[in-house]
Amino acid sequence: MLTTPDKKPLLFLRGIRKIYTMGDQEVNALDGIDLDIYKGDFVAIMGPSGSGKSTLLHIIGCLDVPTSGTYELDGVDVSQMDETEQAHVRNQRIGFVFQGFNLLPRTTALENVELPLLYGHHHDLEGAATAALQKVGLGDRLDHHPNELSGGQQQRVAIARALTMDPPLILADEPTGNLATRQSEEIMQIFQQVNNEGRTVVMVTHEWDIAQFAKRIVIVRDGKVVEDTVVQNRRSVADNAQKTPAVQTR
Repeated sequence: MLTTPDKKPLLFLRGIRKIYTMGDQEVNALDGIDLDIYKGDFVAIMGPSGSGKSTLLHIIGCLDVPTSGTYELDGVDVSQMDETEQAHVRNQRIGFVFQGFNLLPRTTALENVELPLLYGHHHDLEGAATAALQKVGLGDRLDHHPNELSGGQQQRVAIARALTMDPPLILADEPTGNLATRQSEEIMQIFQQVNNEGRTVVMVTHEWDIAQFAKRIVIVRDGKVVEDTVVQNRRSVADNAQKTPAVQTR
């Protein structure tokens, strides 16, 4: 586990265990995870199927609770919160991006992005959602439905939706798993831009070339962190990509 003594971690996990009961058997999905993630980090979590990486991401995102251990988000022990309190944290502090996009098929890109704002009682739904879509290069696709968009464009909508509440933490679960190589690289450029703006990004991926866009790679195996390293020769966006929206994915 990497440490930065002069900084307090944004995400602090100690002794995180998650046990699932399947019939008369217990499965240790997580077996004592210790992990620090700092503000402005971009962390890729990797590991073989069944290693516990998605379970770890769900606990970080307050979608699941650990069987034991401590998880603090910005100094607050969220592992002890009830469902209502965790729902508030998810809405206000965390943006989610999933492999399958999770867009509502009968609503437009703009309406999909407005959804978190509805729950957050935002005063300018359309303005904030439009700005988020423009940020990911979809300002001319506001009225398009998911079936009128490519896979890359749908993932851009999902990223815009994750950004609408301006959360400090973005979680992505295999965000390029359904995309072609060029689309994947363009999506990772957007994540790097988001990270360069100061947001912390934690991403699960099984693709080594995609993990190279991150700053750190954490490898999980059998429910344990077995490696935590800084990415050398990190893949980066072009200098001008931070100044203009990424190229439209077709």
